[in-house]
Amino acid sequence: MIRIETIIDLLKADKNFREVIADDSYYYHYTGLNFAKLSYDSRDVDDQTLFFVKGANFKAEYLQSALEQGLPAYISEVDYEVDIPAIIVNDIKHAMSIIAMAFYDNPQDNLKLLAFTGTKGKTTSAYFAYHILKQSHKTAMLSTMNTTLDGQTFFKSQLTTPESLDLFKMMAECVSNGMTHLIMEVSSQAYLVGRVYGLTFDVGVFLNISPDHIGPIEHPTFEDYFYHKRLLMENSRAVIINSDMDYFKILKEQVKNQEHDFYGQASDNHILDSQAFTFKVTGKLAGSYKTLLIGRFNQDNALAAGLACLRLGASSDDIRKGIAETTVPGRMEVLSHPCGAKVFVDYAHNGDSLEKLVSVVEEHQKGQIILIIGSTGNKGESRRADFAKVINNHPNLSVILTADDPNFEDPQTISEEIASYVSRQLTIEVDREQAIKLGLQLCQKEGDALIIAGKGADAYQIINGKKRDYAGDYTIAKAFMETSN
Repeated sequence: MIRIETIIDLLKADKNFREVIADDSYYYHYTGLNFAKLSYDSRDVDDQTLFFVKGANFKAEYLQSALEQGLPAYISEVDYEVDIPAIIVNDIKHAMSIIAMAFYDNPQDNLKLLAFTGTKGKTTSAYFAYHILKQSHKTAMLSTMNTTLDGQTFFKSQLTTPESLDLFKMMAECVSNGMTHLIMEVSSQAYLVGRVYGLTFDVGVFLNISPDHIGPIEHPTFEDYFYHKRLLMENSRAVIINSDMDYFKILKEQVKNQEHDFYGQASDNHILDSQAFTFKVTGKLAGSYKTLLIGRFNQDNALAAGLACLRLGASSDDIRKGIAETTVPGRMEVLSHPCGAKVFVDYAHNGDSLEKLVSVVEEHQKGQIILIIGSTGNKGESRRADFAKVINNHPNLSVILTADDPNFEDPQTISEEIASYVSRQLTIEVDREQAIKLGLQLCQKEGDALIIAGKGADAYQIINGKKRDYAGDYTIAKAFMETSN
């Protein structure tokens, strides 16, 4: 329960309060209103709900529908001139976060918070951290792949970083479940649209940066994307940063007065020797480590997670055991083909992550390499040329272009756009299941490999704005191989 007076005090302290409007009066006597529920969904309100009007596509009829359910008040950047009090603010997203914190009794104060940002590797790093911290601590996780609020039951996430009302509700549930630590992936969008406004993390990790999420409905420029990524550093008590990443000098200058650790070859904390499933580290985590995830980039993610967890109370044994146990759904999952070839299923969904994925597979598989790749519709359009660049960089790749969440675009057109940037003939098969079947047929011998990239463990395709059931790349590949045996 939260009183309207408390809400107004919070907004004033945040310099985000304008006025309360009702009955055509700027001086409406609003004392006595109490709210037992917060909502931004007009279908989920009652007579004790404070409703937040958000989104460029909000329609006045949504508010009218909420009024019919007994809505007592709403908070908005504009006055909709209805017969209930309107709390007017300058920034609705900031208001949501500040009010949600108080409504859920500031759950962030009862949790150690670890956040990862970066163009790629957030989920893998979060999973490494989860497996490390759960050795000795009660650990929750909010991940693109899966979320757990009790360390035992997992469910699929809708957003990389939840809306603030949902986020603080989840945090409160973590506290109620006895959790002591919470690991989060924090996207650039989370800062762009205020989902984590006002929140301070105990440790923030910056993994890497490369052009992505640039487009009409995301970031207008790379500068804007990088700026919003860097806000995690500004809002963390201690930071861990990859010294090998692009623009590291900017970050190094930014965090010079903060508690920090750098990792990577340009720092004291780096990998001395890297094999397929083992690596050696020097620095704060000096020693030898085993991992189930192939690839140097995954070992770097493990090192970043280990350094972060060390600051949050993990022991050397916790870090070593956690790294050795970590697996990630849809991240470098490996299947054995009946002919002896290997099938790799991975979420690589931008040019940089695809380049690293192809390179690590070529390092260990010396036969024919087949790549299945698509590109999403209506977002991240720059990825199409980036994928083509990777394909051009690996002339021995056999490539099948297919659908990957085409949304409102035609997957054939998307595939043809990728192909237009490539200097050799490619195969287009927009039916993703058939593309996987074809890729498996092209595997002939030990040493060959099929890379199925982009969707990872996603059990859906986004088509015309809706998620359509899709069995998943791993499941489909496994079923086809079992049938062929």
